[in-house]
Amino acid sequence: MDWAGKRLDVFVTAQEQDLTRAHVQKLCAAGQVTVDGKVRKGSWKLTAGEKVAYTLPEPEALAVEPEDIPLDILYEDADIIVVNKARGMVVHPAAGVYHGTLVNALLHHCHDLSGINGVIRPGIVHRLDKDTSGVMVCAKNDQAHLDLAEQIRTKTAHRVYRAIVYGNIVEEAGVIKGDIGRHPTDRQRMAIVREHGKPAVTHFRVLERFGDYTYVECKLETGRTHQIRVHMTSIGHPLVNDPKYGPRKRPFAIQGQALHSLTLTLTHPVTREVMTFEAPLPEDMAAILRYLRDRQKKYHS
Repeated sequence: MDWAGKRLDVFVTAQEQDLTRAHVQKLCAAGQVTVDGKVRKGSWKLTAGEKVAYTLPEPEALAVEPEDIPLDILYEDADIIVVNKARGMVVHPAAGVYHGTLVNALLHHCHDLSGINGVIRPGIVHRLDKDTSGVMVCAKNDQAHLDLAEQIRTKTAHRVYRAIVYGNIVEEAGVIKGDIGRHPTDRQRMAIVREHGKPAVTHFRVLERFGDYTYVECKLETGRTHQIRVHMTSIGHPLVNDPKYGPRKRPFAIQGQALHSLTLTLTHPVTREVMTFEAPLPEDMAAILRYLRDRQKKYHS
């Protein structure tokens, strides 16, 4: 992309997708961003040939404390632990959330977790959104962590999700492709973008139709942030109760989007056994399906 004439803060934000534009503006104000060696404000307009340099501050060290939080453990041995993460639970501490996370619970239960991701994300190989429930694997040592991370990177580990979406999906199945990156104006959201996005592919299959709602299965080829939520929204079928991508009106009593990680298939990092773990559909989603099925029976009776 030709960045001549574009704002400096917009350019830096595009390079560092984990940073918001407001954060970049603070870096500029603190003198952490330079153009041809000179400190510039975020509003500086770039010209061709200029060299932009910036320094990202080291994240503040946080002491993550073990907490006695109940865990739904699906499997555990000396190398891995597989859990059914509850909806509403944050995976690891972050700005503003230092307690009640999956990591806090794991530290209390396991005592031994891989240290590859540092003190904030020990053992975390992959993530689920706060309000997405379901199966997750965590590593108890560095060897297991590296092996599992490689399986996820090379797509030899497979995840299957279940979702309830708005509207009637006509097709029996389909494939959604679209690069995902930060939304150009709302940095708290992701979107399908033409530039600076990462390739993303989602396969979906219709399980049940209820007229104004559809129950679907989704399989991921990639694991981008909010991938299923963004892709289903892109074809006109956002997830039920999704606070970021769906309608403001939320028809069901469920916290966050109706999305559940149902199964995870992987190769054990030590024994090399192929293993599949399943987290049963949570009661909140099951209740929605019961209501929709009952409503459909009454309509056809």
